[in-house]
Amino acid sequence: MSWKKIVLVVAVLLAVALALHFGRRAGGEAAVSKAAAPVPVEVASATLGDVELSLKLVGRAEAWSTVTLRARVSGQLESLSFKPGTLVRKGSVLAQIDPRLLRAQLDQARGSVARDQAQLQKAQADQQRYADMLTKGFVSKSDYDLYKANLAVARAALQSDQAAQELAQTQLDYAQIVAPFDGVTGAPLVWPGAQISADSTDIVVLNQVEPMRVAFNIPEDSLPAVRAAQQQGVLSVQVTISGDHAAPLSGALEFIDNAVDASTGTIVLKARFDNADHRLTPGQFVQVTLPTTRLVNVVSVPVHALQSSTDGSFVFVLGANGKVQQRPVTTGPSTAGRTVIDKGLKPGEQVVTEGQMLLVDGSAAIVKQG
Repeated sequence: MSWKKIVLVVAVLLAVALALHFGRRAGGEAAVSKAAAPVPVEVASATLGDVELSLKLVGRAEAWSTVTLRARVSGQLESLSFKPGTLVRKGSVLAQIDPRLLRAQLDQARGSVARDQAQLQKAQADQQRYADMLTKGFVSKSDYDLYKANLAVARAALQSDQAAQELAQTQLDYAQIVAPFDGVTGAPLVWPGAQISADSTDIVVLNQVEPMRVAFNIPEDSLPAVRAAQQQGVLSVQVTISGDHAAPLSGALEFIDNAVDASTGTIVLKARFDNADHRLTPGQFVQVTLPTTRLVNVVSVPVHALQSSTDGSFVFVLGANGKVQQRPVTTGPSTAGRTVIDKGLKPGEQVVTEGQMLLVDGSAAIVKQG
């Protein structure tokens, strides 16, 4: 081999060696730089305070009262005076039955009363006249007794026909079907022109929606906590309506059923809501929050700060030196997005709530801004 080839081979080998050397050095520096870069995280403070434990349940809204309106007299339906699905006030006329026949019966009853009043006046005059004649000896006692009896018959006839007049007036009043309370009407169940039968033909369903109730079931083993909370005062109940982004409705527990359902192991409770803004609708499903117990002066953290391993639950605690410590904790109950920490954290310590997947014990971390 010539000396030129030898020099060329040596030059190539030297170039490869230099390339490998500097490549490894650069890669190592990049790895060190990458390992040293702090992980961006979000943190929250472990807080000390009172925590309300509550049950999350599904409930159903109920009308305060529901009535299916029917006529109390028979006749032909003349008109409907309400718009379906709207609020009507107590005493508002909702339907009218043809009153002509009932008005004629009332006029007939009034005529009978007027006749009886005239007959009574005549009987009173006859009785008085024969009483005077009896004292003078012009008539016998038996004649006087006959007119006295006629007076009693006239009084009884007037009383009877007055009752018939009152009945006819009441039946005429019943020709108007009125709302027994403030409520929301449903769809008409019969239309003008239909023949209405007394106490059997449904006209419309009326729901009272101010106030309303929400019924829900709780497990029987939660009942003692609810009763204990009730002893402290009125138990507030919160309701969230699906699709409604306004603040939850607040009501008060007013009813606990008197028996547990043996088939489900639950018991029915009901809460009262004023519902002045009509956000609740009868039959609607809602999310119910029922407070049961207040834990006093406990440490709590957001639920999503907790991590799990084969050794149990832990959190990453961000220290003042910018590094995180993997801290095992003993957890208690959770409610409203927070978990009680029975052991392992002090109030004020910063726990990582986002970015845990990139952390190990001792990792450098930096809190995200904004």
